[in-house]
Amino acid sequence: MTDADLQVFPMPRTDPLLPPPGYAALRQGPPCKVRLPLGSEPWLLTRHADVRAALADPRLSADSRNPDLPQVVPLPPGPSRVSFLRMDDPEHGVLRRMLTPEFTLRRIQEQRPGIRKTVDALLDAIDRGSPPVDFIDTFALPLPSLVICTMLGVPYADHDFFQAQSKIIASGTDSPQEIAAAYGELSAYLDRLSAEKARTPGDDLLSQVAGRYVTSGELSVEELSSMARLLLVAGHDTTANMIGLAVLTLLRNPDQLEALRRDPGLMRSAVDELLRYLSVSQSGMVRVAVDDLVIGGQRIARGEGVVFALPSANHDEAAFPHAERLDIRRDASSHVAFGHGIHQCLGKSLARVEMETALSALIERFPDLRLAVPFDELSFRFDSFVYGLYELPLSW
Repeated sequence: MTDADLQVFPMPRTDPLLPPPGYAALRQGPPCKVRLPLGSEPWLLTRHADVRAALADPRLSADSRNPDLPQVVPLPPGPSRVSFLRMDDPEHGVLRRMLTPEFTLRRIQEQRPGIRKTVDALLDAIDRGSPPVDFIDTFALPLPSLVICTMLGVPYADHDFFQAQSKIIASGTDSPQEIAAAYGELSAYLDRLSAEKARTPGDDLLSQVAGRYVTSGELSVEELSSMARLLLVAGHDTTANMIGLAVLTLLRNPDQLEALRRDPGLMRSAVDELLRYLSVSQSGMVRVAVDDLVIGGQRIARGEGVVFALPSANHDEAAFPHAERLDIRRDASSHVAFGHGIHQCLGKSLARVEMETALSALIERFPDLRLAVPFDELSFRFDSFVYGLYELPLSW
């Protein structure tokens, strides 16, 4: 294949609820090169086994300060702070371990009653109104926003501000200047909040980290602010889009929805299957080789970039037979919707609990839930880094 023949990544979808069909052909062979919109030509990994192996390989670096790291979307101009998500060990591990105690499965399970209370309050408000309602605006967005605000100690009165800035940062359509402005405003806000937590700590997550590490000098206020920004953006945007798409997907698969109604014990496996099936991180994770290595039979040289097509890996028939079929009884726990390896999403347990709680309560409360508009009138976030819906009008 010549350079002129390279396919462009990300590829277009033809079915809004399935990955781009072009991935299926690519999974039949070893990794291949693709062209990114900004012009670089990294290797694309599409097979489940290759993606898991590569994400666990220390010869592939996530460090965004490496000039050879491919960019799927442009970075904002001007100086930026690097979050630990874009670092390698040991630097990455030192910072991540400061947050790990707050995201253990036990700690997240302790929050389940509070999350259920928030879910019920939002559904109460919906039930008091008249259908149709936009489920994204009234439920899918405010739920994870409320939860992460409570965890971090961010005043919920400010949620409209950070939600708007996060939307721009995660957008695939705003200009680099607009992204930089949103990044700067959010960072300035979190700088002030982090400094306040260090001075007068409470019982929230940012206060706990500040009390342990900022006061001892192990962590700067700016580093705490970067952690907060990562958790705010990642803690509500991805989960909000997953909840919206999950509800739509269940409505489009009434046999699966009915099975879930009959047996609520299927909810845990259903959430993993929905995470696998939908895979909202559509623009891929990126890495750069810091040493020569072989992945899936393909040699990748030091300095070459690698992009991971997570939706493709999660629809690999070798790992998930009949992958394009939603099956809530399937064991989909090996999916890579949260990534894999040392950079696997820190908030994966929180996202699961939010989805389990939200879907359980919604199914129980609204047995006649249905789309309020034809499916082909829905507007999807095709160009965003995180895939989802702009609106989801529902009736009951």
